[in-house]
This record gives sequence, C-alpha cells and structure tokens, in this order.
Amino acid sequence: MMQKHNKNISKILALITLLFAGCLSGNDSDNNTFQTWSAYKGDSHSSSYSSLDQINLSNVSELENVWTFQMSDLADGEEPVSSQSNPIIIDGVMYANSGKQTVYAIDALTGEEIWSFKTLEEGQPSAASRGVTYWENGEDKRILYTAGNSLMAIDAKTGKIIPSFGTNGRVSLNEGVRDDPEEISVTNTTPGRIFKDLIILGSRLPDFYGAPPGYIRAYNCKTGELVWTFHTIPHPGEPGYETWPPDAYQYAGGVNCWAGMSIDMERGMVFLALGSPSYDFYGANRIGENLYGNCVLALDAATGNYKWHFQTVHHDVWDYDLPAPPSLVTLKKDGKDIEAVTQVTKHGFVFVLDRDTGEPIYPVEEREVPASNLPGEETWPTQPFPTKPKAFVKQFMTEDDLNHYSDDDYQAILEQFRSVRYEGLFTPPDLKGTLSLPATRGGANWGGTAFDPNTTYLYIRGNNLPEIQTIVDIDEHFAARDNTVFERGRVVYQQHCSTCHGAEKEGNPTFPSLADLADRMDEEEALEKIRMGGGQMPGYRGVLTDSEEEALIAFLYDKTGQENEEPIDSADTTKAVRYGNISAYRTWSGPSGNPAMKGPWGTLNALNLSTGEYEWQIPLGNDEKLEEILGEQTGLLGRSGPMVTAGGLVFISGAADKKLWAFDKETSNLVWETTLPAANNANVCSYSIKGKQFVALSVGGTEENPSGFIMAFALP
Repeated sequence: MMQKHNKNISKILALITLLFAGCLSGNDSDNNTFQTWSAYKGDSHSSSYSSLDQINLSNVSELENVWTFQMSDLADGEEPVSSQSNPIIIDGVMYANSGKQTVYAIDALTGEEIWSFKTLEEGQPSAASRGVTYWENGEDKRILYTAGNSLMAIDAKTGKIIPSFGTNGRVSLNEGVRDDPEEISVTNTTPGRIFKDLIILGSRLPDFYGAPPGYIRAYNCKTGELVWTFHTIPHPGEPGYETWPPDAYQYAGGVNCWAGMSIDMERGMVFLALGSPSYDFYGANRIGENLYGNCVLALDAATGNYKWHFQTVHHDVWDYDLPAPPSLVTLKKDGKDIEAVTQVTKHGFVFVLDRDTGEPIYPVEEREVPASNLPGEETWPTQPFPTKPKAFVKQFMTEDDLNHYSDDDYQAILEQFRSVRYEGLFTPPDLKGTLSLPATRGGANWGGTAFDPNTTYLYIRGNNLPEIQTIVDIDEHFAARDNTVFERGRVVYQQHCSTCHGAEKEGNPTFPSLADLADRMDEEEALEKIRMGGGQMPGYRGVLTDSEEEALIAFLYDKTGQENEEPIDSADTTKAVRYGNISAYRTWSGPSGNPAMKGPWGTLNALNLSTGEYEWQIPLGNDEKLEEILGEQTGLLGRSGPMVTAGGLVFISGAADKKLWAFDKETSNLVWETTLPAANNANVCSYSIKGKQFVALSVGGTEENPSGFIMAFALP
C-alpha cells in the first residue's frame, strides 16, 4: 500500500513539474531566466546560455531527433547550400532562415511549417545569414530581416511583408553610407539587435581596395526611418579623427561590424565588435592607429553617441577582425560582482573589460612588435597583450611543431618554414613571405562564446590554422599578357578571386570550384552574384568597374578572342602600388595537402572568468584518416559556437565531420554525440514547450535536399 502511495505522489510531483515548466516559457531574455530563445545567441547579452535543465547529465544519452524540418527553396539537383542560421523561438513559433534566405515560421513543438517568405527575387544571390530579429509592440509583431541590400519588415503572424515599412516594406542598406548607393553593395550577415523601437545594424563589406566604410546605423522598427548613424571611420571633429590621415574619411573603407553586437538594456548601451580597415594586409594609405578598426565600441543605444572604445589591434595589417559579438557577463573578483564585456579575437586573446568604462579587468600591456619592411607601410610599434587570460590558441611555433607525414613532405615544409619571415605574433606581411599564426581563420570565429552565469565559465571554440602570406604588387604580378577581354578577365580573377577559388578555378574544401560554372549558372546570374555577394563572398559592386565585370565574366565563361577597345597600359607608373596577399584564407599545408603544423587544429576551452584561468581545454573534431597517421585526435576547423545549459551541458556542432556533441561542462567529458546529414556551421539553441525541452539547430543541404534542414532533439 505504501509503495502504491509513493508512486501516486511521484506522478503528482511529475505533473506539477511539467505544469511549472510550461508556466516559465516567457521571454525574459536579459537576466538569463528565459525559457525560449528569443534572439540571436539566446539574448541581448549574446550569452548562448539556457537555464533549462530537463536535458541534463543523467539523461542526455537518451536524446533523439524528434522532428526534422526540410527547407524547400532549391530545386532538386541544385548545389547544396550551407546554413549559419540560429533559430529564434517566440510563443511556441520558431523563426529561421534558409541558406537561400527564405524566412520560415515553424511550429516549434511539431516542426510543421506555418508560413514561408522568399525575401529574394528569382536569380538573386544569397549571402550567408545567421538569423532573424523579432520586435513587437502590442499586437504589432514583426520579423526584421536583411537580405540582399535591403532591411525588410515581415508580419510575424502572416509572413507577409509590411508595406508601411520603408518603401513597400524595404529599406536600402546602400543609402546613408558615404559612397554612391548605385555603386556599392552593403549587406549584412549577423542579425541586428533591438533596443526599444530601434533595430541596430552592422554591415558586411568587401575587404579590398575601394570598399565603402562600415557605418553603424539604427532604424525605427515601425517606419524604417534611419534614426542615427555612427561613423566608424571618424569625420573631422569626431573623436578618433586624428588616428587617420586627414582625408581618410573620404576614401578609407571597412571598419564594419559584421560579427554582431550585444545590448545592455538597463544601461541603454550597445557594444559592437568591429572589423579591420581595408585593405586588410597593406595600410600605407591609412597611416595611424585607425580608430575604430578592431575595437570593442560602446555607444548610447538610443542616440549612437560615443561612450568608450578599446582597440585590440592598432593599424591592423593581419585581417584580425573582431570575429564574434562581445559577450556581457558578470564575474566575481576580489569578493565583488563585476559587470563586464568579454571579447574573443582571431589572434586568440580574451579581453575582459569593465562594462561602464572599457578599462581592462585584467591588466593589458603594450608590447613592442616587429616593424614592416613593405614600402610606404608604417605598422604601429606596439600592440596590446592581456596578461590574463592566456591565449586560447597557439600563438607561436617552432620547427618542433611541424608535422612529419613523410621525409619528402617534412623536408619541403621545413624549407618553407626557414625561408619566410617569422618573428612570432604580429610578424607583418613581407615580400619575403610571412608565416602568420593564428592567421585569418584562427582563434575565434563568428559563432562566439557561451557564458554560464552560475560558474562564470566562458566556453570558447578555438582554431589553430597557420597561413603563409604571399605578398605581391598585384598590378605587376597579374599584368595582362595580351589585349583580349579574356586576358583582362584572368587578371581581375587572379586579383580578386583566386585566393579563395584557386589560381585555376579549382576551389578547395571551403570555397567552391568555378571550373564548371557555365554548367551551373548563367552569365547574368553570375554577374549579379559578383555584384551582390553570395555565400561567404562579399559583393564587389563599386570595387570592380563595368569593364572589369565584363572581362571577369569572359574569363569565367571561357570567352576567348575578343579584343579590348583600348590597349591595356601595363606600365602605368602614376598609379599607387597595391600590395596584396594572394594566399590568404588557406591553411599552410605541405606537398601532401595536409596541415603543416601539428594539431589540435580545433579546440574547445572552458575559461573561469573569475580567476582568469582555464579549467579545461580539449581537441574538438577529428580527421580519422590523419589520426591514423599522427596517432592522436586532430581537431578540426569550425565556425559555430557553443551553447551552455543549466543541465550541466555544453552543446556544439562540428563542421566537415557532420557532428553534434554534448560535453559535461565541468569535466569536458563527451556525454552524447550524433551525426548530422550534412556539414554544419550553425549555433545550437534550446527552448521549452509544454514542459518539454528541445535542442535545435540548422543544418546545411545535401544532394537529396539541397535547401537544408532544421533538426530538433528531445528526450523520448
């Protein structure tokens, strides 16, 4: 009788627990008590934290795929797209975008489609996009989303565009920047942030000579009206103007917030992660520290007025953009709670700054760094080094760090290592060739960090990917060999495209081959993609002239023989020298094609922000074939970031290995994994409906379903 009574009590308690969990499904996203996932990276603080604990260490091994939503905006046989979308969940509805930039509303309990909205016209290229933004005022509920060169407002209930917003529901992002809106392409990859009735946006720009400036802008969520603009390349009379040449504000580009931002609602402050000035690897035309390049920048969210800044790299010539949103955290130091901003970087540092002043919580030292040998270049003599925490990736290597796949392979790697300039971190680009570590894809990436408020641990994905910089005078190096349009197109391709797509259009595991472009895309569609950007490629409208566009198309589509109307003058001595890095964004590899430096090439790190020490650091990902050769887990390049939960778990997706993992957040032990249908580059989210916790993420396309998926996991 007592046993039956205890079972009844257990059932009642379980029912109460479920009802209580259902009552907690509100949207309080700014104090880490939310039960939904109402914004990119979870909340306005970019915490990537879930307070849900139904899925925990005791039962995560039972996690299973409970529904899969298939996107449907690409026809069978088309090239599969990648997905970087971080879904958000509001009142039981999931909102997400596909790799083709269609926006979907999905029943978050069942995975059934509610509505979909194609944001792009037929044939328009789709750039990488990491999600959507939600805003509401009473019954007015909106999805604000950027696609192409437009910010648009979509009715969250119906999926219809709202015509009263901007012009017929759209606002041009090309307008309100310094340059002619007809001659530039301003897009956005990371969702904007909401502050009251404003949406604050960064931008995505080409990283080459002639790029526009990356102004920060805020628009009214109801009307689309531009409310304020912050000049990231300061104008005369604005703070920071003196850190550039006097006329730089008229021609310099970049310094854009492509990675995202965070907002402190109580302080009314927005914190931005800014990129480097253009051109990335040569700055003779921008001598100075170059504020606000590579800065954590704090602004008044209502007005855009300057509050403070902290520059992580002075006069960047390494492409060390700040790659992830600042994370707003509370840590404990000397017995006190300190509200801070943390910023992870490509070169592997974690800067921990006071939220009100921008002053470092842990001391930062300015240390002397090597000087540039490039003609006209004046690198800054010192760079900031945090004394704590230590770097989360490798920042220096020796001959002992070189891989030995075979005697011949090792000898070639060793000879190259000894032939280039290398003086450690901040070795500047050099005509001799330079070894760069952590390099353009090293350190942190756009997936950012996850912060656990209970332990003050910050979880960070790190990449160890050295590169060999090959610096050339690009106009001289790629001089045309004859006067055909095709040959000029080859020159344009080599200057702008070969770094990613290969000298012979062969592509690589990260960037697609263009060798068979004519079989996959017509010329008009290709030209639109060149102008607007697509996938990981920024738009080149305004960077290329009309004749350069025509020539590039001739080269891509093998249209030989046509003569240029005017001879090409390859001896134009009046033109400023343009140095370029023609081997950027490629991991340094030996003749075997395998990474030259020993692994792990990818890691997951748990940093205790209250002590400044790492609790654990482990390899993340694995190349099984190379593990057989090297005898250890290799780690792999990955761009997505972690999510941490109150259930004691860190979730993170892989990339080429198609994995989704859960780790014990205290010990780093792997406690669950599953294989996804495609390579993955998206952050994980978690939410609760009717007392049931879900973990969900976007997954890229396959040959069978090129549009991609959203997959949700839960306990049986």
